Amino acid sequence: MARESEFLALGDEALHAVIGPNSRHIALIEDRFKVLVETPGGGVSINGSARDRAQAKRVIEILADRADQGVEITEADVRTALGAAVAQPRAGQGSVAPDAVALPVGRRGAIAPKTAAQARYLELLSRCELTFGVGPAGTGKTFLAAAYGASLLRRGQVDRLVITRPAVEAGEKLGFLPGDLNEKVDPYLAPIWEALNDILGPDDVRRRRDKGEIEAAPIAFMRGRTLSHAFIIVDEAQNLTRLQMKMVLTRLGEGARMVVTGDPSQIDLLNRRDSGLPHALRILEDVKGVGVLKFEAQDVVRHAMVERIVRAYDADAASPSPDLEEPRR
Repeated sequence: MARESEFLALGDEALHAVIGPNSRHIALIEDRFKVLVETPGGGVSINGSARDRAQAKRVIEILADRADQGVEITEADVRTALGAAVAQPRAGQGSVAPDAVALPVGRRGAIAPKTAAQARYLELLSRCELTFGVGPAGTGKTFLAAAYGASLLRRGQVDRLVITRPAVEAGEKLGFLPGDLNEKVDPYLAPIWEALNDILGPDDVRRRRDKGEIEAAPIAFMRGRTLSHAFIIVDEAQNLTRLQMKMVLTRLGEGARMVVTGDPSQIDLLNRRDSGLPHALRILEDVKGVGVLKFEAQDVVRHAMVERIVRAYDADAASPSPDLEEPRR
């Protein structure tokens, strides 16, 4: 098959994003499609077979478009674009991250979905009063929920951001932890604080917490409350019991929205059947105003190894468990 060269003109920002740190992004593209990518100035030159060039070009176009939107390009973006280019090798066949759902709230620029599933998730968050985002670790379900809530708070569309999750896991009890309530709860909410700090900045998060615009509390503190004009994030929901799930879902007040995130494969309850998340998904999926997005292993954006780990565990769960060997005497 003939190998030819094709030149693609890019702006400085887009070119820098496509190259990546130490040319890492180009190396990933070259390795996946067996092409040679060079940067002679003002763009990139792609050398390879017609099919390989078309797919490599599609990756570069996706990355350049995201960079032009002000999105910071990471290796996760490159891996996602590589997969999208195989499924959609020609421009105009769909986009990984539609402009309509990009969130201009990040300290490093706009926050846009990295996968088609993330784009659908943000679309559900925008139109549903109650959204469930469920799936394996590393799919961005909690980060995007925090980003969306922060965008509503910044635009004044909600008065506060309320974050809650079960604070008792793996036999641990809050009473044995030192400090006041915030100091006891914060370690359990570390993933959300990290996301909000990355989105809003630590100073803004601290100021909004002091003003009561951002509130964090364990599930038990939600009982009896009505949360109006708020965006509520219920994280690690697989560890809620059925009664706790019903209680927290019915906290919704006027002008409020809620997102429930969790991974049904990581239930820490002593009796897995007590989990309220699978139960809620079963009885609420077709209820008006409820949206459900189920992420899969291919939606993992955290690290390539995380996707491989998730797939290995999924395969193990789907296969018959081998009998335990008798201990040798």
